[in-house]
Amino acid sequence: MNRFLAKYVEFIRQPDVAKLLLVALLSRMPVGMGGFALLIFLREHLGDYTHAGTAVGVQLVALAAAAPVMGRLIDRVGARIPLVVTGTFQPLALLSILWATLARMPYPVILGCAALSGIFATPITTLTRTAWRHRFQSEADRRTAFALDAVTIELNFTVGPALIGSLLAFASPTAAFATAIAAVVVAVAVFMSSPALRYFRLETGVERHLLGPLTEPRLWVLYATTFGLAMALGFLEVGYPAYTTALGVPAAAGALLAINSLGSAIGGSLYGGLHFRARVERQFAAAMALMVIPLFLHAVVTPIPLFAAVAFVAGGLIAPSIAAQSVLVSRLAPSRYATEAFTWSSTFIVSGIGAGIATGGAIVESVGVRYVFATGAAIIAAMALLALALSLPRRVPAPAE
Repeated sequence: MNRFLAKYVEFIRQPDVAKLLLVALLSRMPVGMGGFALLIFLREHLGDYTHAGTAVGVQLVALAAAAPVMGRLIDRVGARIPLVVTGTFQPLALLSILWATLARMPYPVILGCAALSGIFATPITTLTRTAWRHRFQSEADRRTAFALDAVTIELNFTVGPALIGSLLAFASPTAAFATAIAAVVVAVAVFMSSPALRYFRLETGVERHLLGPLTEPRLWVLYATTFGLAMALGFLEVGYPAYTTALGVPAAAGALLAINSLGSAIGGSLYGGLHFRARVERQFAAAMALMVIPLFLHAVVTPIPLFAAVAFVAGGLIAPSIAAQSVLVSRLAPSRYATEAFTWSSTFIVSGIGAGIATGGAIVESVGVRYVFATGAAIIAAMALLALALSLPRRVPAPAE
């Protein structure tokens, strides 16, 4: 245990590391608040999870489509200008969702506002991961950095849903969504005043391909696996509220999401501090394979205390999966596409979560909440098998004679 803690203490004492971790935690707080607050707000005013889930899905898919464009722009001009633009327009787009919903505008108008909020989403999560890649050159340091980075995200998903759940219990879904919008404004101010922007390096005078990092075949496999993993996590985002609503305690959904994220934070801390002999590709596959068991148990467990315990165990494998995935992105992507590679990663994560929320909402309304969890377990099992392809030796073309 002393060696475990000493590793983290030594790592955090390096220049700016502690500051970057704090900035990562504070500036990404909207990640844990936004989707949940929007889903419950729209469900309250639109009347069902199908319409609410579809709107959240549209927002996330729009974000996913715009992210690579934003990443390519950042690799060329830096991060400051894109942050100013998105930090201005995303809050305005979110306010337009609030206005359109309360004014009972037609549903397509709400979907359009949701799409705009996704297109102008601030790229803070991607920028933080890119900063870690630039800050550290060794894969061991990057694994620790990405593990701690995943922990901060899970803390966001612990504190964020708990805060939204409290607002749902003591205020209203409208107040919860308005708080999430305010958090976006604060997050941009925190990130722009941090040392993170100093670590971005622009490569000039290098040849770039139209497809950017997508010219690397193994990245396609990694991104496909990432999409499936994220889709299963999207099922949890809609499955937990549906489960607690069916039991008559909808506010408890925030507690379940927080418990799941707390488990992930602990799992990520253990992953970053331990030494594994297996290659990162196999660590990635193994974490997802183990996740299948608790995800399936969600479908058969009924009492809330036991369900919460299963949610905690499932969460314990999320951060290690995300950390291993981030290490693989940093390894496989050429340095000239450093930011764009992570935005493509975010594209597949966000679109996967969006597809999971939208599909999960439809499953809840048509066949019931337990099928959401069972489907998620099946998808994760398939992704664990697909991830094993990353361990196969890369074929090198034979030299021409």
